[in-house]
Amino acid sequence: MAIFKFEESKTIGTVFSVDTSTIIVKVDELDKLRKLQVNHLIAVKSSKAGQHLIGIINRITRKVSDEESPVNEDLGMTNFLLTENILKVNLIGTLIDKHGEKENVFKRTLDTVPEIEANCFPIDGENITKFMRTISSQENYDVPLSLGKYSIDENAEAFLDGDKLFQRHAVIVGSTGSGKSWCVAKLVEQIAKLPMANSILFDIHGEYSGLDFKADGIQHLKIANPSDLGKTGNLENNVLMLPYWLLTYEEMLAMLLDRSDSNAPNQAMIFSKTVFNEKIKFLASIGDTTFKDSITIDSPIPYKMENVLNVIKELDVEMVKGSTGREKQGPFFGKLTRFIQRLEAKSQDKRLGFMFQVSDDELDINWMNNLCNSLMQGSNNNNNKAGVKVIDFSEVPSDVLPLVIGLVARIVFTVQQWTANDKRHPICLLCDEAHLYIPERTSQDSASELGLKNFERIAKEGRKYGVSLTVISQRPAEVNRTVLSQCNNFISLRLSNAEDQSVIKRLLPDNLSGLTDVLPILDIGEALIVGDSSLLPTRVLIDEPTIKPQSATIKFWEEWSNEKAEQDISNAVIGLRKQSK
Repeated sequence: MAIFKFEESKTIGTVFSVDTSTIIVKVDELDKLRKLQVNHLIAVKSSKAGQHLIGIINRITRKVSDEESPVNEDLGMTNFLLTENILKVNLIGTLIDKHGEKENVFKRTLDTVPEIEANCFPIDGENITKFMRTISSQENYDVPLSLGKYSIDENAEAFLDGDKLFQRHAVIVGSTGSGKSWCVAKLVEQIAKLPMANSILFDIHGEYSGLDFKADGIQHLKIANPSDLGKTGNLENNVLMLPYWLLTYEEMLAMLLDRSDSNAPNQAMIFSKTVFNEKIKFLASIGDTTFKDSITIDSPIPYKMENVLNVIKELDVEMVKGSTGREKQGPFFGKLTRFIQRLEAKSQDKRLGFMFQVSDDELDINWMNNLCNSLMQGSNNNNNKAGVKVIDFSEVPSDVLPLVIGLVARIVFTVQQWTANDKRHPICLLCDEAHLYIPERTSQDSASELGLKNFERIAKEGRKYGVSLTVISQRPAEVNRTVLSQCNNFISLRLSNAEDQSVIKRLLPDNLSGLTDVLPILDIGEALIVGDSSLLPTRVLIDEPTIKPQSATIKFWEEWSNEKAEQDISNAVIGLRKQSK
């Protein structure tokens, strides 16, 4: 690619004033001013030879000066007000003619600031295509990451740095109907093409689960519903059970304990002691000599909940001999009754069958190995040859959804944490509808709070262990600030809510915050991409994905106008009663 040549005859103006990363450009000719637009790019001659500073036009102003022109009586001229054509430009990087053996290298750094009266040039025509190709150079990978074309030049492919996108966490946001699901589907489609892809998509509404993805390197998994209970080989049929013994002590108490109960401390203590003893008994029953001396209450070791329930029931009605030899009520007599009722209710609730109504398969010591292999194996190591696993959570009750998704995330993170460095394969968690389970506000000590803590930890520490987060939401204002603050890549489609816009604005560097002004006017399927993965903050037209999610907005007026429209309420009621679609 030839080195950029900016002709002096095409200069649009000169630098009038300079701030840290902002400059004011004075444009002499009105015709040149008319051709410029906000968010267009300009090049400013640097004080270093062979370099130009690249900026984004933030504001275009034509104002009347306070001064008046002098009177020239000989030419019959009277005084009139002078006008000034002003551009406010945010500097975003440096274009270097030659850097080592490479030509036209763009860097997101500002080694210099422009001099006063430095010439400024538009980046348009062939130069814009050449520049976009410069910043999108992807020579290192056979399958580069591309979401679409640049809005500013639809001839140039918009490539992203896949390493930086996932290393430093990402956010995908957009109002309902903005094309967010298409953007996610396009990203998933790109990931799935890689030979050792490894990613999990949390599908909250079943949007991505209605099609046959197997040929596309995408595997569909679902959380077991009541009709799947009691069956063997669920895992082989891509049905996930998440048995209670995977939960930590705190997670179990969040589901079962009423902390307002005056007997809550006794209930928690007895439950902890009983569960630990049952884990020890289980290991003894299988002749284990590896784990018994090192496990804790939180160790994921199977045990039978019915045995725990029997022990607690006995303590609740236990009578002991007093000092006089007569029987009296035991120390926990009647104090565990409410806890037992809650535990029995949860155990018998078929909506939670995937957790409590487990079969012998899920009580095997090696079952967790199989679960983790299903969730975390890369494409070539997975029997299904699918590196992207789409987990359908649409049938999980909403009150335990944050806990259940947090459980899956915690398992992935802790297994990665305990994997040897040379055997650790990176994995990405794509969190669709993140505001439902990574919320800004939760009630203290609730199941939601524990689920949220798992994601906060991944956001802070995941990079060290090869776990990446991609937060996807239509309401960024309702997503946890701690998690968002750890994300360094933003793909924002149209956002119409001012509160949501302000969240994204606060997360951007000060000199780029003006870019958020376009968020409410982006077209459907158009995204503003800012962050480490994109050398240039820019607008991108997302390509139509091959795999289309089932998220198209229903056309109300069209359907209401259709005389032959069909409804099936009877089967819907049956599904409601069965808790299965």
